[in-house]
Amino acid sequence: MARVLFINIGSEGHINPTVGVVQELISRGEEVVYFTIEDFRERIEKTGATVRTVDGQKFIKAFISGGRNNVLERINGLLHTADIVIPSVLEQIEGEHFDYIIHDSMFGCGRILAQILKLPAVNSCTTFAETQESFNKMFEQLSQKIPEETFDEFQRLTEMVKDKYDVEIRSPYEVFCNPASLTIVYTIKEFQPFGEDFDQTYKFVGPSISSRSKKETFDITSIKGKNPIYISLGTVVNQAIDFYKLCLKALENTDHSVIMSIGEKVQLSDLGEIPNNFIVKNYVPQTEVLKHTKLFITHGGMNSVHEGLYYGVPLIAIPQSADQPMIAEQVATIGAGIKLQMQSLTANQLHEAVDHVLHQPSFHNTVAKVKDSFQKSGGYHQAVDDIFNFKSQNAI
Repeated sequence: MARVLFINIGSEGHINPTVGVVQELISRGEEVVYFTIEDFRERIEKTGATVRTVDGQKFIKAFISGGRNNVLERINGLLHTADIVIPSVLEQIEGEHFDYIIHDSMFGCGRILAQILKLPAVNSCTTFAETQESFNKMFEQLSQKIPEETFDEFQRLTEMVKDKYDVEIRSPYEVFCNPASLTIVYTIKEFQPFGEDFDQTYKFVGPSISSRSKKETFDITSIKGKNPIYISLGTVVNQAIDFYKLCLKALENTDHSVIMSIGEKVQLSDLGEIPNNFIVKNYVPQTEVLKHTKLFITHGGMNSVHEGLYYGVPLIAIPQSADQPMIAEQVATIGAGIKLQMQSLTANQLHEAVDHVLHQPSFHNTVAKVKDSFQKSGGYHQAVDDIFNFKSQNAI
């Protein structure tokens, strides 16, 4: 049995794929100490891991303080979180022994902690992966528009990390992608842009989908056989009352049954009269609903897209932020659905898009192939197989 230090201070999309991984590690005899924020304590504790937390509000405040205008400002924000995460982790594990570390590809200063603790590291990548070459190419294209003072701030922050923690940061890539000797990527090479560019240190294990605790009862039997359309903007940027009203207008008076999840912060009363063919909830058990769904209208988050395709559901992706435009573009590129723009969308356009995707056989044929590939890829079982191979290679 080995002791595993797991660092993941991210959001739902970064946490959910790791739940099955942690369960599988523990079932194979590993002891896992998992650092996250308080919001995810219960979810991770149910895996059998020991949960320790970092102050989530201080973390978010530090991250946002870097700025949101360009990629380097976001990288600087990640460096600002070092003084929130690193002292807290080091204090809470003082005197303890760990055999290796698994860290998120973005949140939690994982690469820095691995070097401080001198631990073999595994990178948990819940987004599309980036090689250093692809990142550098993207960064070079964007850097011409980044103010000089932002570069100066990056230099200051990396010098701070060097002075405080004796860890040298050589490039923005190391902060943004937290590269390690092994990177677990929760998709397949066929869905990953330029998947052929990645060497054997990247293991594409497919979607890591495990059962989740339900926040409220939802009568799945009420939708069996109805083949509903499912609408959700995820769990972060989902306070979109105008969009939800647009969906009501687009799909009322149709033969479609529609389930719409509106998140915890929108009230049903904000939407006015709900058409009879709609079921609108603040929360629904997404993976259970998708098993019975004929079309998924989604924000294009990696988790949601993976879950839709895993259950063979074609997609209409309407990206909101972060990496969602890239994911939505990839959905359209492989022919698993279409991408729409929220800003210019009308009820009539959405109605027509729904009809187009539902009645175009090519979407359904592509999705069936992706579903088969996803379900054969191994998910969290394959991830742990790869981690154990890594342990063997490193005599852990």
